[in-house]
Amino acid sequence: MATHTVRSEHRRRIRLDDHLPVDHRLNKVYRVGAGLMGAGLLTFGIFGILHRIGFFDTGGDTVWSLNTNGALSWLSVAVGLLLMVGMVIGGNFASTLNMTLGVLFVLSGFLNMGLLETDYNFLAFQIQNCLLSFVIGILLLVFGMYGRVGSALPHDNPYYRARHPDLAEERDRDRERREEFPA
Repeated sequence: MATHTVRSEHRRRIRLDDHLPVDHRLNKVYRVGAGLMGAGLLTFGIFGILHRIGFFDTGGDTVWSLNTNGALSWLSVAVGLLLMVGMVIGGNFASTLNMTLGVLFVLSGFLNMGLLETDYNFLAFQIQNCLLSFVIGILLLVFGMYGRVGSALPHDNPYYRARHPDLAEERDRDRERREEFPA
């Protein structure tokens, strides 16, 4: 039988969309991540549209050695534009967008892998598309979680401060003491 201890201390909950200062250095990571992935998807989608492939055609048309059709091309353009909007807005929006789309890309890779060689493969995915979906999803997750999640966040990180307000205040007091009375 397992026993659980109940903590009596009040613990402040953090949400992943808590405010970051506008000029925080992490903002660059979120923006670059969204911009790179968005530009790649947008370019892939535009090339697919320019090839004038049928909307739900599963005939094996390729762009950059990836199977595509009109539906996948337009979907790539839409997601690429959404990531570009995330790049322009930046901050927590870009980070949360990167994480959300990262999860969706990974799930899409698994779903479409299950639909390979079936009549339900309406996006004309092949194994290389599934693998790229996994890679894009993981990259988006890394870009989105950078500086927000981890066991070794610096003490001045706003997410660390929100999760550990008592420790953050103690660190601030220690820093102020060191500045006031240098050794």
